[in-house]
Amino acid sequence: MTSIQSTGYSIHFNEDAYQQLNHYLSNDQISTVFILVDENTHRHCHSAFKNKISYKKEIVTIEIKAGETHKNIMTCVALWRKLTELGADRKSILINLGGGMVTDLGGFVASTFKRGIKFINIPTTLLSMVDASVGSKTGVDLDSLKNLIGMFSNPEMVLIDNNYLQTLSDREMCSGVAEIIKYGLTFDGKLLNEIKQDNWKNINKLNDIIYKSITIKNNIVLQDPKEENLRKVLNYGHTVGHAIESYFLEHDTLENLTHGEAIAIGMVIEAYLSHKLYGFPLTELTTLKEYIHKTFGKTTIATEHYTAILDLMKHDKKNINGSIRYILLKDVSDFIINATAPIELVVEGLNYYNTL
Repeated sequence: MTSIQSTGYSIHFNEDAYQQLNHYLSNDQISTVFILVDENTHRHCHSAFKNKISYKKEIVTIEIKAGETHKNIMTCVALWRKLTELGADRKSILINLGGGMVTDLGGFVASTFKRGIKFINIPTTLLSMVDASVGSKTGVDLDSLKNLIGMFSNPEMVLIDNNYLQTLSDREMCSGVAEIIKYGLTFDGKLLNEIKQDNWKNINKLNDIIYKSITIKNNIVLQDPKEENLRKVLNYGHTVGHAIESYFLEHDTLENLTHGEAIAIGMVIEAYLSHKLYGFPLTELTTLKEYIHKTFGKTTIATEHYTAILDLMKHDKKNINGSIRYILLKDVSDFIINATAPIELVVEGLNYYNTL
């Protein structure tokens, strides 16, 4: 696959990716190479990655705990201290090998350590391949609020190796599919149809779907790197979805949702808002609802939780002057940026999802 050029870095694929990485690491200007992994990628991906590397000097591996609950400033502090103890300097480089939690957090740690060291993202989940690792966003959660602390910072490169997907559970694969559905709904009806036909379950077709998804996101990022207008569309489903994800994350009595599961719910609810406010076709809304139900199952959102979820939406990064903003749809690939909606209609949307 042809490499994709982004905002000051390249996205490389499969075997070519490792050739590009090995060539990069041969640069004598690099003092130390660190690999950041979590418990899962250390166990399932680390050895395979190391076998692809021809770098002759010592590579230091740093492990953090897995899970969204550890994507916080305390983990960052621990990593800054660890890098300091290990003698990292401004010529060091941090390779983030993992899912979106690792690439988001690792990019932020690298970008702020000694006012910035270089980093490389190697996503190992479908979600991080098509979304988190591409686009130069880094960051961590503040308490249960998603990605509230962060910055835009370019990696040196992003490497996509589809072989890592073999380590994922079905649930984690589905999590990534949610973001691909988002690309289809907002920018590419043909891609949406491929997903509806479950083509992502075919590994050969999945490779093309991943490439197409990254291309869509990258084209948007090139037009709007700092999310001032068009790039906001990539948050479709996230205004409601992030609030639901955060609420489930902070309650011990509720099972945590994957990012994709929460965004899938958010997309159904925001499609409902779109239908009511902008005439998004009922057939598309119904098809989306049924596909989300089939693919992700149904999460019960109790009515007594609605108020807290709505309160969390007030902290969404897209909000303007305290007004909750959404990306809503007139039709597939026809969107409204900075849309508003009555809270009563959001409650209707939650009820609509619950009737699946």
